[in-house]
Amino acid sequence: MALSFAPAPADKAALEQEHAAFTPRFDAHGLITAVVTDAADGMLLMVAHMNAEAMALTLETGIAHYWSRSRKALWKKGETSGNLQQVVELRTDCDQDAVWLRVNVAGHDATCHTGRRSCFYRTVEVRDGEATIAGDGSAPLFDAGAIYRKSE
Repeated sequence: MALSFAPAPADKAALEQEHAAFTPRFDAHGLITAVVTDAADGMLLMVAHMNAEAMALTLETGIAHYWSRSRKALWKKGETSGNLQQVVELRTDCDQDAVWLRVNVAGHDATCHTGRRSCFYRTVEVRDGEATIAGDGSAPLFDAGAIYRKSE
């Protein structure tokens, strides 16, 4: 990893001003939240996490990389499915503890491992005093079972 990040300034006012240094505030686990939307229509595609290595690779290559908390591994989004995320713009929030990636998705134009365009394909509502979820009607754009089949 060639790119590195300076520590965030302790002074909140300095952190929130427009200054040249990108100083992401990684949490106690070394992660920062990444919100990902489609660059063309703004649809929310996913929320993930990045560590310093994933952030550096994303900035250096222009392809989104994340940290998989479940696998505890670096993750080049779309490497298996072909649905790579080309970063159009990366923004940070006021205190640099979250980032927003605007991306173009290659391949099937799908982001979710279920084969759907967005990971947010279910709605939540209260019905008869209980929280329930329901699909939004979106169908998978590719056969996730075939793409992610474990080698035997």
